[in-house]
Amino acid sequence: MNVRKGVFPAAGLGTRFLPATKAQPKEMLPVVDKPTIQYVVEEAVASGLSELIIVTGRNKRAIEDHFDAAFELEYYLQDRGKTDELAQIRTISELASVCYVRQKEPLGLGHAILCARPLVGDEPFGVLFGDDIIGGAPVPCMRQLLDVFARFAGPVIAVERVPRDRIHQYGVIAATPVEGNVWLIDDLVEKPRAEEAPSDLAIIGRYVLTPDLFPLLAETRPDQRGEIQLTDGLRKLRARRPMYAVEFEGKRYDTGDKLGFLKATVEFALARPDLADDFRAYLKGLNL
Repeated sequence: MNVRKGVFPAAGLGTRFLPATKAQPKEMLPVVDKPTIQYVVEEAVASGLSELIIVTGRNKRAIEDHFDAAFELEYYLQDRGKTDELAQIRTISELASVCYVRQKEPLGLGHAILCARPLVGDEPFGVLFGDDIIGGAPVPCMRQLLDVFARFAGPVIAVERVPRDRIHQYGVIAATPVEGNVWLIDDLVEKPRAEEAPSDLAIIGRYVLTPDLFPLLAETRPDQRGEIQLTDGLRKLRARRPMYAVEFEGKRYDTGDKLGFLKATVEFALARPDLADDFRAYLKGLNL
């Protein structure tokens, strides 16, 4: 089936970026001059997804406003002759069809995905995390997963190799090679200790999933923190059908981490023709 829909879990509280996220969503923190979630939405659209479902929570209204039309701002820009800025603003609201669903309580990633069930329906769908910006490849990361899904007709998860001393921060797969950068998943383990990790292939925030996941998530028991984990639902799904992993091409920026956010800001600024020369000169002048 053609995959049209993408789900964006964006209901998290963003506690790692307090106090900046006390009154604004972490997904709206800017990398240079663009909110982090916009980079991810643009990837989804470039990959061919046309219907986007953003799972939000309290204090997330800014996300909805960002992807909506802004008539007063557009009028102001048009009146002042700021045509470039006007075109940029209008492009944001015209990216795709976007709808929203609320996760009323922070009950885990699996529960956030389950909240999108009425809007996804009986279709395969993509999942994209708003704090993982992935670029630097000719084919967008989500498109790479969709191509594998089209070939193998099974759920697909993005993975990348992570140093063993950081593996405990991720979900990790045990897998068998299939071809090239594609793996058949044998098992999934959530945040294992380094000595117990089945591999160094860590799960990253991109998935193509099938609707038979929803009833499995619905019957998944909450963990000790009262959260429904997506990994638990995926383990049940893998027991019922083949599931694949892709070592994607491209560079990932974990903007949910402070150091990752700073790295993304520096590298994206250096990639901007209007900023690169002056910013590079500034950095050299710091004599670090």
